[in-house]
Amino acid sequence: MPIPVTRRVLIVIHIPLLRSQRGASLREHFRWNDPDRLALDFSEDVRNATWGVARYQIAERVVVDGFPRKADGFQYDEKSYLEAWRRGRFHQPDLVDYEALLGEHDVLRKVSAGEIDEVWLFGFPYCGYYESVMGGPGAFWCNGPALPGSEAAGRRFVVMGFNYERGVGEMLEDLGHRAESILGRVFAGRGGEADLFARFTRYDKTSPGRAECGNVHFAPNSQADYEWGRRRPVLSRCDAWRNFPDLSAAPRLVDCSEWGDGDMRLHHLWWLRHFPHGDGESAGIAHNWWQYVIDPGTVKS
Repeated sequence: MPIPVTRRVLIVIHIPLLRSQRGASLREHFRWNDPDRLALDFSEDVRNATWGVARYQIAERVVVDGFPRKADGFQYDEKSYLEAWRRGRFHQPDLVDYEALLGEHDVLRKVSAGEIDEVWLFGFPYCGYYESVMGGPGAFWCNGPALPGSEAAGRRFVVMGFNYERGVGEMLEDLGHRAESILGRVFAGRGGEADLFARFTRYDKTSPGRAECGNVHFAPNSQADYEWGRRRPVLSRCDAWRNFPDLSAAPRLVDCSEWGDGDMRLHHLWWLRHFPHGDGESAGIAHNWWQYVIDPGTVKS
């Protein structure tokens, strides 16, 4: 079993106080989730999903009483945001100004100095975050485009964007898409059966009779996006990935009872727990796929 890896996280929580609501926070006003509770539960889920390999440590926590600026210069205030919510029409383009955010919180220097390894942004709906993006030298697509002008960090890092209107299941989905991007890069250029991640993500709809573990949106037996509660059984070789690199286990019939009967969080935990996480390597790729997902600096350029 690989040695556990601790990753230091900077948490930035955008949680404006509403003067028109007697100082209640935006979160309290809409009765959204507590971001600190979400962070703790997510960290524990990741530790469990990685079989103890990945351990997150909150190195710094910053609470911002304000609305972050958008990339085009627009910035909500209390009045304009509440009005947008009432009308159901929000500013477009929605993207936040990442360069300003990284500068405001001194992220590049902190990554370079080893004070932090990644950033978790917690915000309200239409805050403008990507689910995940990567910065640093040699950064690549990570469910969002590489952050320009971030090379001064000296090493690659990931910025996660979480919405505290949502729950831990959605946070795990963000992590799953991060994993899909990074592992797709790790196995890039390897065709056929040599592309083990492509094999891992097979599901019955696209590979009839050859399902393995599926992907974030499609369980082995899904016929539609996000259909994690389908009861029709299909043959799957998902068990083989528990014994990686030995993938000789026979297929068996599986259905949604394996991954939580349609529960998003349970499906994602089931899927993530099938990632190889052992010692050694084959064909230049580590048997511990989590090292790449958690530390993108280990991905060869």
